[in-house]
Amino acid sequence: MTDKKQLRADLKRRRAVFVAAIPPSMQALLFNRPPAAIADLVPAGAVVSVFHEMTGEVPASNYARWFHERGHRIALPWLAERGGELLFREWADPFAEGGLVPDPYQALQPPADAALLVPDVMFCPLLGFTSSGGRIGYGAGFYDRWLEAHRPALAIGLGWDCQLDESIPIEPHDQPLDLVVTQTRVYGPFA
Repeated sequence: MTDKKQLRADLKRRRAVFVAAIPPSMQALLFNRPPAAIADLVPAGAVVSVFHEMTGEVPASNYARWFHERGHRIALPWLAERGGELLFREWADPFAEGGLVPDPYQALQPPADAALLVPDVMFCPLLGFTSSGGRIGYGAGFYDRWLEAHRPALAIGLGWDCQLDESIPIEPHDQPLDLVVTQTRVYGPFA
């Protein structure tokens, strides 16, 4: 079995090299909006969760702005403390990042007084994925636990092509994705 700690380190390195090679002028064009096939799956009025990207991650906040402009409420993951329960709070204005605060891992999140929301559609961060919807994250299990307890209508991974890795070990607690979107294609839907 693949050592997950080593695999995560390899995936982070691979992603960093890949992202560093994208010219800045090209970066501004990537992930500006969801592909039409994905946007069409999101029901009117659905609460859409994204994540505020950290270094090297897909710029998911672009999707937040796109869905917000179409009348969706936007949720971001929210943590009170390291290892705490993952919740989702409203990002009322994705065009104004000044209202976000660092979470315990230094990702940006809404303040503690933002409205709690339950996502209908989730765009999930990942370190790696398989072509059949397997996902490996950062190792804390937040998304796996949340998806198991509150499965939304759609759980969609966002990643770069370089994050596809068929050697990712899938364990019983790992929650599958319904689709994965990269800068060049859509994987899924998975059965």
